[in-house]
Amino acid sequence: MPIRRRDFITNAAAAGGVHLLAASRARAAVNDRIRVAVIGLGGRGRDHMRDCAKVSGVEVATFCDPDETRMAQRAGEFESLTGKRPALQQDLRRVLEDRNIDAVTIATCNHWHALAAIWACQADKHVYVEKPVCHDFFSGAQMVAASRKYDRLVQGGTQRRSSGYVRRAIQALREGTIGDVYMARCVHYQKRDSLGFKDSESAPSTLNWDLWVGPGPMQSFNRNLHPYNWHWFWDFGNGELGNNGIHYIDVARWGLNKGLPSKIYSTGGRFGYKDQGQTPNTQLTTYQFDDGTEMVMEVRGRYSNSEGGVSSGLMFYGSKGYMISDSDSEKFKVFLEGRSTPEPDMGRLDDVDRTGDEELSHFQNFFDAVRAGKRDMLTAEINETYLSTAFCLLGNISYRLKRELRFDLGANRFVGDRAADEMLRDKYRAPFFIPHKI
Repeated sequence: MPIRRRDFITNAAAAGGVHLLAASRARAAVNDRIRVAVIGLGGRGRDHMRDCAKVSGVEVATFCDPDETRMAQRAGEFESLTGKRPALQQDLRRVLEDRNIDAVTIATCNHWHALAAIWACQADKHVYVEKPVCHDFFSGAQMVAASRKYDRLVQGGTQRRSSGYVRRAIQALREGTIGDVYMARCVHYQKRDSLGFKDSESAPSTLNWDLWVGPGPMQSFNRNLHPYNWHWFWDFGNGELGNNGIHYIDVARWGLNKGLPSKIYSTGGRFGYKDQGQTPNTQLTTYQFDDGTEMVMEVRGRYSNSEGGVSSGLMFYGSKGYMISDSDSEKFKVFLEGRSTPEPDMGRLDDVDRTGDEELSHFQNFFDAVRAGKRDMLTAEINETYLSTAFCLLGNISYRLKRELRFDLGANRFVGDRAADEMLRDKYRAPFFIPHKI
C-alpha cells in the first residue's frame, strides 16, 4: 500500500491546519536537535552517516537497509565512531511511521530514490536524496510535486553545488569572465573492469530481496546486482552517466544557466570485455538547447588519456576564452584570448563551503535550511537536481534507441516518438507504485 499522509502526521496538526514548514521551524525552535534516519547503508550511506554525525545539532537516530548484515556492520562502525548505536529497521515504511524522525537521507539503489523521497514527504520528513534523484522522468516530476505539496525541503545529492571552488567558477561565468558561453564539455574517465557472469541463487536469509527490488521488476538474486554492481543494469541503475556523469552535467547546466535540452544524441558501448553488465562503459552524449548552445558529456570506462590534464571535470567555452574545472584538484583555471598561461587564481567562494569539504558542507547546508525552514537556502533544491538527472535519463533513452531525439519542452515528451515516450516512465511493481496523484 502507498503511504498516506494521514498515517504519519499528528491529529493535532491535521485538525489545526498547521502549515507544516512553519511547524518544522517551531519544533526546531523548541528543540534544536534534528533527528535523522539514514536509508540505504552502502558506500554512500556510510558517507551519509559519517557526515551527518559531524553536523552540530543533528542526531543520527535510525539506520534502514533491507540487508540486515550490512546494516549491522554499519551500526557497529557508527558506534565505534560516535559511541552511539542507532535503531535498526529493514523496512523504510516503518521508519517513516516514526514521528520522532525529522529528516531522512536516502542512499538506496537509484530505482528507489524517488519513491522513498515521495513517501518521506508524505510522512512529514525533510529529505536529502542521493543522485541521480530518480530512475525515470515521471517519478522525478512526482517527487518535485510532493516536495511542493507537502512543503518539505528536499536536497539533491549533487554536492558540487556546495563546493567553494565550483561556486566561484560559476560566479566568474556569471560575471562574463570568458564572455558569452556557447558550450560546456564534461568528462569522466574511470576504468571499470568486467563484472563477469554470476548465476542466479537464493538471496541470503538476512536480505529482504522483495524490499531491495521494491518498485523495480522482480527477478532472481545474483551477486552482480547486490551489493554494488546494480549500477550497470537498466532495471536498477543508470550507468556511469547517472552514477558520476550527473555531477558534471549538473555543474555544466548551472554554468550555462539552462533548463532541459531540445535535442539529444548518445552513442557508445560496453567495450573491452563481455560480461553480464548492460549499461555502456563508454558513452558520448550531446545535448543542444533551443538557442544553439551545446553540452557534451563523455564517459570513458577503459584505459584512456586525460583531456587537458583533466580526467574528471568540465570545460566551458566562451567568446573571450575558456575555463577548465578539475574535480580531482578542486580548482579551476581561466584562459583568455588564446593565451597558454591561465589567469591568476580566482580562489574559492566560501559562502556555503565553510568546512572545506564539499560533501560535509552540502549536508550542513541541508540542515541549516531545515532549521531555518527556508527552501531558497538549499544549494541543490530538488527541482534543480531533477532537471540535471533528466539529462542522464534522456541521454540513456537516446543511447538505448540508437537515434537522435527531439524533446518538446512544453509537453515534456519527445517529438513524434512513441517508443521514446514510453521510456520516460518505468513499469512499477505492486505495491511500490509511484502515485499518479500526489
